[in-house]
Amino acid sequence: MSPLPRSTSHAVPRPVSRPARRRRLLLAAALGAGLVGSALTALPAQAAGEPVTVQYRQSSTGADQAEPWFKVVNSGNGSVSLGQVKLRYYFRSDNAAAYRFACSWAVKGCANVTGTFGTLAHPTATADRYLEIGFTSGAGTLAPGADTGDLQLRFYRADWGPLSQNNDYSFSAAKTSYGAWDKVTASLNGTQVWGTAPAGNGPTDPTDPTDPTDPPGDGATLFDDFSYASSTDPGLDAHGWSVRSNSGGPGVPGATWDPRKVTFPKDGTNTVMNLETSTAGTGESTVHTEVLTKATKFKNGTYAARVKFSDAPKSGPDGDHLVQTFFTINALKAPMDDDYGEYDFEYLPNGGWGESGNILYTTSWETYRPDPWEAVNQHTESRQSYAGWHDLVLTIDNQRITYYIDGAEFGTHDAKYLPETPMSINFNQWLIDLAGQTSTTPRAYDEQIDYVLHVKDQVLSPQQVNTKIAAYRTAGKTFEDTVPNS
Repeated sequence: MSPLPRSTSHAVPRPVSRPARRRRLLLAAALGAGLVGSALTALPAQAAGEPVTVQYRQSSTGADQAEPWFKVVNSGNGSVSLGQVKLRYYFRSDNAAAYRFACSWAVKGCANVTGTFGTLAHPTATADRYLEIGFTSGAGTLAPGADTGDLQLRFYRADWGPLSQNNDYSFSAAKTSYGAWDKVTASLNGTQVWGTAPAGNGPTDPTDPTDPTDPPGDGATLFDDFSYASSTDPGLDAHGWSVRSNSGGPGVPGATWDPRKVTFPKDGTNTVMNLETSTAGTGESTVHTEVLTKATKFKNGTYAARVKFSDAPKSGPDGDHLVQTFFTINALKAPMDDDYGEYDFEYLPNGGWGESGNILYTTSWETYRPDPWEAVNQHTESRQSYAGWHDLVLTIDNQRITYYIDGAEFGTHDAKYLPETPMSINFNQWLIDLAGQTSTTPRAYDEQIDYVLHVKDQVLSPQQVNTKIAAYRTAGKTFEDTVPNS
């Protein structure tokens, strides 16, 4: 069963040259990932520091679709997980509102190849869009010297209108057989390691929001390190947070939402926000917790939080159908409201919603109707334990919604589910029902949050998020909010 919406949960609704610097950073990234061995100097000059090489050929010069075919080659000395590899093929759009991707055939299996489209931050005469190729975990790994074999791919206009390739940056009519092609870029675990992007869009251009090496995310930002004394700390209200105290759903009927159960303990030397949920097996004894922004001013961009999920209660018997969350949302004003939007990380340590064990959902909501029930959403799930600290990142642009956990892509959802209106940012912990554990012995569960970050209208990689958080902490800054009210 897919998860349920949270709409009823609201209280309120150098002095080094840049090429040399790039080479050094790429080498450091590859070495840090164990991808380049001690025999680096024995590699061919072109492949030095480039653990991945891209070979390209075109299969069609026709006017209705492009057919870029690729092979990804492991040109390093260590194995490469294809799930960490991304290719970008750059092209000039043909006045089309949308493009469609297809995989005709792949040695690794088309089910293990993904294709999405993006818009360049700095368009050129030969490129304003790109096709990004990725791989699922099912694609496996490449040993040193191995390649993927054929990736026979194609894309076309959604309206099947004419498509010109002659002015596309990555296209070459002369490439009728495979050969290394540096006008297609490749990144490994978020670091570009092959090729040259169109001018102004490379990884070391300081204004490029996808640059993993330069200071990222200079857009309007909300950052909070949750350095407060208690739920009644005036700073919480001053910084735009509401600690929920009103009754109502979601969860166990008759439960209360208690601000006193939102505390700010130490985790080592760091202050974190703790949400406690407890019950003694009745609605009247059940206490839920929620903290959310008072403002609904967040839409496209990057959302991130470091969250500690719990599999077991800190006291009492285990088994309750618990939900631990980080999400964005706006109000459902009417059934099937087109302006509704919600984007969730939800961890159920003991199952619920028809599940019997641990499950983590990421869900993108277009809309829903509560009665009779009808849901329009897309979700990704993983059935395993996520107990402990995790880095959660959500990015929303004009093309897709992408969820990351601990630096790895967890799920990508379609443009159909993009938000139409701004939202609030929320954390809550609550019980779906009392069916998981019927004991009347009191028990209590904790969810903890280290920080939250939103960068308006910029898509940051998980690595860039980490860089930005580290910069705040090095500077001793615990709060910033430059996001304008919508």
